[in-house]
Amino acid sequence: MSDTLDALELTEPDDAFLLATEMQDNAPVPPCALVVLVSDHSFEDPEDDTYRLVGELLLEAGFQVDAVVRVKSKKADIRKAIETGVVGGVDLVLTVGGTGVAARDKTPEATRAVIDKMVPGVGQAIRASGQACGAVDAATSRGICGVSGSTVVVNLAASRQAIRDGMSTLQPLVTHLIADLNKHSV
Repeated sequence: MSDTLDALELTEPDDAFLLATEMQDNAPVPPCALVVLVSDHSFEDPEDDTYRLVGELLLEAGFQVDAVVRVKSKKADIRKAIETGVVGGVDLVLTVGGTGVAARDKTPEATRAVIDKMVPGVGQAIRASGQACGAVDAATSRGICGVSGSTVVVNLAASRQAIRDGMSTLQPLVTHLIADLNKHSV
C-alpha cells in the first residue's frame, strides 16, 4: 500500500486554485423566497399570470424564487403554506391576495398566527406608497409584515398595480430585515 502512495506524485495546489476555491465558497447566496398566491377564485384562469409577474419582480430584486404555491382563501391553508416556507428556511414568504375587508379575506389573520414579531412599518410603507400611486387595494389593504423564526413574511394586495408598487417599496425594507436576521451575535 505504501508503494502505491509513494508512486502517486502528490502536489500542493497552486495559490490561484486556492484563491478561486475560497472565493467560490464565499460567494454571496441570493436570498430565497416562497410566493403564496391566495384566491377564492378558480386557479385555472388562463389570463391569470400573477405568479409570473411576482416571480419576475422577485428575480429583479435579487431573490431566488424557490416555489409559487396557490392556496384557497382559507385561514388554515394560508397558514400551512407560510409555515412551509418558514420551516423550509426561505428568507421571505410573500403572500399575494386575501388582504381586503371582505369576509373571504383571511391572509392577515393567517399570517398573524405564524409570526413571532410584527414589523408594522413595512405594511404602513406599502399602504402609503399604494395610495401615492393610486393602487386603491394596496392603500386599503390590511396586509401585515412580520418575522417568523428567521423568515420575513409580507402580505401584498393582489392587483397588478399593488404588486408592482408593493415590490418596489418592500425590496429595500425586506433586504434590510433579512440582513438583520442573518447577523450573528455572540
